[in-house]
Amino acid sequence: MKMYKYFVTSICLFFSLSLISETTLIILGSGTPNPNPERYGSSYAVVVDDKAYIVDFGPGSVRRMAAMSKTWGGEFEQLELQNISIAFLTHIHSDHSAGLSDLILTPWVMGRSTELELFGPPGLQKMAEHITKAYEDDINYRLYGSQPANNKGYISIVEEIENDGSIYKDKNVEVIAFKNDHGDFENSFGFLFITKDKRILFSGDTGVSDNLMNYGENLDILVHEVYSSETFKNKTDDWQIYHNAHHTSSIDLGIIANKLKPKKLVLSHILFWGATEESLLDDVKSNFDGNAIIAKDLMVIR
Repeated sequence: MKMYKYFVTSICLFFSLSLISETTLIILGSGTPNPNPERYGSSYAVVVDDKAYIVDFGPGSVRRMAAMSKTWGGEFEQLELQNISIAFLTHIHSDHSAGLSDLILTPWVMGRSTELELFGPPGLQKMAEHITKAYEDDINYRLYGSQPANNKGYISIVEEIENDGSIYKDKNVEVIAFKNDHGDFENSFGFLFITKDKRILFSGDTGVSDNLMNYGENLDILVHEVYSSETFKNKTDDWQIYHNAHHTSSIDLGIIANKLKPKKLVLSHILFWGATEESLLDDVKSNFDGNAIIAKDLMVIR
């Protein structure tokens, strides 16, 4: 009898633990300002339990969310557009933010009935306000015409961030913002997501950043931008100066990863300039012998 009770208790414990949702990272967009049909603008989703937290919303990001939703054959109820209610922006460069109008309006059209919470650098409030103003006629048509529409889902609640520190916390996640080193771009941030089972750090756009290193201990996943050290040499002097200050080379990324030792290193926002994925990984692995992954749009990482 005791053995039976032990067996039943063990089974119940197993199923209760299995119901604890594992934090999942989804690559929505792994691209750069250079238009690539296979790599949309920078965007990621951190999915925890019943909620998706969006990091950056570059061109096409909302369509990528839809592609991963159950409506369109994906596995994520959390990415049904009407369920998208919170997003974080690393900086206001267009390849990270040009999808904001889509993020504000399309989920509302699809039924979102709560305000959209936005966290990001100075300038985000103005951006959201101007988008809403630009689409005022469209919004009014939907609100006061024959189309059923609620009066909340298009509204953005913006919190601008200027300093390092915790910027958001709920039952699923705490989000810590930190300044990185994106050349002369003053208000540029990375984000550390801390959940029940994972620590995920998004570098944002950055050169080698001492401040990033301060937040990068004990990472399960490091998502870091990168450019090819090999093909960088083919750029003109002015572009070499720019990229060296604003971005991180594949050789330097290997050195960073070797110091931080994340369980998974995800290379994203990749400037190939004609380099192959293999050469990029070879550069990184010349200094880092851990698990390095080339991000691809719609990739799921657990």
